[in-house]
Amino acid sequence: MTDAAEDAIFAPVRSQTAFEETVERLGTAIKLGLLAPGTRLPPERELCAMLGIARSTLRQALTALAQSGHLRATRGRGGGTFVADPPPPAQPPSPEALAGWREVCDWRLAVELGVAALAAQRAEPADVAALAAIVDELDGLLEDFPAYRQADVRFHVVLAEATRSPRLVAATTEAQGRMTDLISYIPHPPEVLDWSNAQHRRLVDALRARDGEAAVRVMSEHLRGTEHVLAGLLPV
Repeated sequence: MTDAAEDAIFAPVRSQTAFEETVERLGTAIKLGLLAPGTRLPPERELCAMLGIARSTLRQALTALAQSGHLRATRGRGGGTFVADPPPPAQPPSPEALAGWREVCDWRLAVELGVAALAAQRAEPADVAALAAIVDELDGLLEDFPAYRQADVRFHVVLAEATRSPRLVAATTEAQGRMTDLISYIPHPPEVLDWSNAQHRRLVDALRARDGEAAVRVMSEHLRGTEHVLAGLLPV
């Protein structure tokens, strides 16, 4: 996990909904693989300071995530709170999520088109190299959708990091979490994944050329393609 992604996961939460936001923030990071199975969370005191919450609130959130199977706690030397390995099985999206899937797609479109435009302006060579490496990795994961999806999420988060905007990193991470709830419910033939990754590669080429218009155009095609697949395969 990169420093920017870690900053987004452990950024302060709003005090009015501190418990709920902490559960959602950590649960989403686990679901997306940003907190990998077996990862040890920072100590409670450090987590409280990072999230800006009371220890009692943090403990309630950690207990809820342990009860749901996302975390496990061990005592003694070498103990702590760890991401469960294996993670709990994904649940199908709720009727509410299915009913609002187009709104989720619209929100993601608004966020990630802005990310593409800014990344084309601000990406450093190291960012482009990191994205190209993920594209190469994805080429080898076309038959393993869970691994493909985790790498796909990393691609979009690293792209957001290239904007140098922590808020866009956080928004992208949240959008990816909401999309995962929907995407996990449809089949993923290798041909669809191969086409999707070809778009990733074109996006990297646009960033390398600092071509903002091309980056936005490719990202729009990429996101609209996902929307079309959802429209055809979701049980709505």
